[in-house]
Amino acid sequence: MSEPHLARKRFGQNFLSDPNIIRKIIEAIRPAEGDRMVEIGPGLGAMTEPLMARLPHLHVVEIDRDLIARLKAAHSPEKLTIHEGDALKFDFGSLVIDGAPLRVVGNLPYNISTPILFHLADYADKVKDMTFMLQKEVVMRMVAEPGTEEYGRLSVMLQYRFNMGRLFDVPPGAFRPAPKVMSSIVRMVPRPAAECTAADYALLGRIV
Repeated sequence: MSEPHLARKRFGQNFLSDPNIIRKIIEAIRPAEGDRMVEIGPGLGAMTEPLMARLPHLHVVEIDRDLIARLKAAHSPEKLTIHEGDALKFDFGSLVIDGAPLRVVGNLPYNISTPILFHLADYADKVKDMTFMLQKEVVMRMVAEPGTEEYGRLSVMLQYRFNMGRLFDVPPGAFRPAPKVMSSIVRMVPRPAAECTAADYALLGRIV
């Protein structure tokens, strides 16, 4: 029997462990047979295994070598492709084949959630949808309405590229170790290109 994995603070690791919450997230994602899906930060496989049960193949991006070794020992490469490295530097466009859009899911490390969201926004034209668990405070900023206290740069830049909705909250007790904050599930669906009318997206970002 393998030694228990100790969560690493530098990777922002909090592992989802509540089976009812896991089931609820998988139902919200609704993985289907033909989906090309990538999971960011599979960790100990809480979402990975139920996703694999519904998909012919799953891609994951993981930075922790110990967790990668566990995943390799538990799953065959015919069912699971492991991309070792930092999600902030990963080319998600490389997973798109024959123009079939990508579905992206994951329990994002809370310590780098904002940079990952901006990195993923660059692939909006290659994505069908994204479903993430994040710190509730971040999700509230993502979906904030203009004129509210939470409305800011994250709201403006992500809402320009995506239609977003907060699905439900996840309490700290659903994780091991338990974080000090409430979490939320958010779904991001890219807006049609015709609605993204900025002449210069980079300039828009600098102005915001």
